[in-house]
Amino acid sequence: MDNAKKYEVIISDTAKHMLVSHSVFLANVSLDAADRLIEDFYQAALSLREFPNRCPWFSGVNIPPCHFRYIMFGNRYCLLYKIEENKVYVDYCLDCRQDYTWILQ
Repeated sequence: MDNAKKYEVIISDTAKHMLVSHSVFLANVSLDAADRLIEDFYQAALSLREFPNRCPWFSGVNIPPCHFRYIMFGNRYCLLYKIEENKVYVDYCLDCRQDYTWILQ
């Protein structure tokens, strides 16, 4: 019996462009790894259709509390997203090894 509330997942153009940038960079090393990254991205995003509140809040110095949640994928990447009513908005695709303080501006 499937009684879980279903959320619509909306991936922003920004998140898509960031994914392309990460996968192009990775493709210079391995096309298979780039393909896996893209697949992992979409699996993580679509997993948010059910229970998106399960993921922790994205926090850090100068990051507004309770603004974004995040889900990790591909070992070192994360999706930042917001939940509004029955929609999940995936706003960013970050490489966690890079500086992401620009999000605050």
